[in-house]
Parts: sequence; C-alpha cells; structure tokens
Amino acid sequence: MGRHKMYLDKLSRFFQIRNLLLRQALAECLGTLILVMFGCGAVAQQVLSDGSHGMFLTVNFAFGFAATLGILVCGQVSGGHLNPAVTFALCLLGRERWRKFPMYFLFQTIGAFFGAAIIFGMYYDALWDFPGAFNVTGPGATAGIFATYPGKHLTLVNGFFDQIIGTSALIVCILAIVDPYNNPVPQGLEAFTVGFVVLVIGLSMGFNSGYAVNPARDLGPRIFTAMAGWGSEVFTTRNGWFLVPIFAPFLGTIIGVMIYQLMVGFHVEGEIRDKKSSEEENVRLTNVNTNNSKGANKEVHNCFL
Repeated sequence: MGRHKMYLDKLSRFFQIRNLLLRQALAECLGTLILVMFGCGAVAQQVLSDGSHGMFLTVNFAFGFAATLGILVCGQVSGGHLNPAVTFALCLLGRERWRKFPMYFLFQTIGAFFGAAIIFGMYYDALWDFPGAFNVTGPGATAGIFATYPGKHLTLVNGFFDQIIGTSALIVCILAIVDPYNNPVPQGLEAFTVGFVVLVIGLSMGFNSGYAVNPARDLGPRIFTAMAGWGSEVFTTRNGWFLVPIFAPFLGTIIGVMIYQLMVGFHVEGEIRDKKSSEEENVRLTNVNTNNSKGANKEVHNCFL
C-alpha cells in the first residue's frame, strides 16, 4: 500500500500543471464535456427511440442537471462557467480578466466537441439503424441531436431574437445568483440554482430552436458532426443558421448585464457603498470626539498642577 501511494504521488507530481489559467481552462473543458454529454445523450435517446425513451421534458431536465453536475465538477477550480457568454458577462463587469475569455471559449468548445463525440460513439449502432441516419434536415434528421437547428416556422431574424432573449434571461439570473449583495445563494447551492435556471429556460424557450444560449455548446458539437458524417451542410443549412447561436448570445449577454446592473446591481452596490461611507464617517467622528475629550481632560489635569 505504501509503494502504491508513492507511485500515485509521483504521477500526481508529473502531471501537475503549474499554470493557473491552463488548469482553469482544462476544468472548464471537462465541465462543458459533462454538460454536452448528458444533455445530448438525452436528446439522442429521445430521437433514436422515436420517443419511447425520452420526451421534451426529460431532455430539459437532463440539460438542467447536466449544468449542475458540470459546475460541481469544475466550479472550485475555474468558477464553473461552462458557457463563453457567462465568461463574457463576468469580464464585462470586471470580475474576471479578459485574458480568460479566449482561453475559456476555446476549451469549452473542445469540451463540447468531445462530449458530442462520446454520445456519437455510444449511439453509433443506433444511428446507423435509424432511417436517414446522417440527415441534417427533414423528418428523420439526426444532426439536431448534437447542435441546435431552427424549427420550420422560425425565420433567421426571429431566431436571432430568440437567442438574445434566452441568453439575456440566463445572464440576469446568473448575475443575481452570484451577486453577494443581492440575497446571495447559500454556498454550495449555486450549481443547483444555475441548473434550475437552465431547466426553466428550456421549458419555456426551447421550442423555437432548442435554446443553445451557449456558443461553445453549439459550435463544438457542430464541428464534430461536420467531421463525423453529416458534412458541411451543418454550416450551410437555413442560410447559415450556425452563426446565430455563436454571435447572438454575446449580444444577449450585453443586454442582460445592462438590464441587471441598471435595475438591480448598481442600486444594491450603491447601498453597500453608502453604508460603508457612513460607517467610516462615524468612525472618524468618534475618533475626533475621543481625541478632543482626551485633550480637555489633559488641560484640566494641567490646571490642577
């Protein structure tokens, strides 16, 4: 047992990464992999079983709990963003350094890519047994297992608006959850509340295009499907739809940050700031009164002398 522990210690020292940013990025990669693996796995079960092993509700629960588990896995190391839009929001507010954004975006996309690859390998035989196994569009399309695609009714403009609203709602709720001045969530429960937010967004906003609201979650699996057999059509279908889940969430993030800060954030922060200023002023007045009192006592004492 002692030798076994020694070998484990040597492995730990050999594989330990000293660079903090790289460690955080790797943690984000694993967290996003878990998000996509469990979420897309639920979609795969629903689609490939023709609904006998899943439905719209179970898919949303899977994504909600997958977000929770992903955050629990990497939250203590990287913050558990799992979404470039979340990283972007925290950078806008000055809570994260801007150098994190491209690194997190890259590794979150890589994690989503491999999450999709795992589900592809797990359901490979079921995919080949499914009619129209590698169709991107149509009744038997399977590309939607991995990335998001618009419904027949959805226009590009409406889809762009859909992603902006969904991401804005996500960012507003997350900022409220992590705001230490606004009824903070008990430590350790942040992951569960964020998962609940993802679930609610899915249940209320998932009909149009599958509520990506996450550029990495959509882009990584889309790149994988292009390589795995669905081809370049995943990028060209519906007039380049793939650009919408990449760019719209960042615009939604800006709007979400502005809404939260203008309607809640600046006000609660201002109250705390005013309270601190008032306390500091009281402390200064107390010190002045104390010093004056000591000076007066000193003068009286000198008179008696």
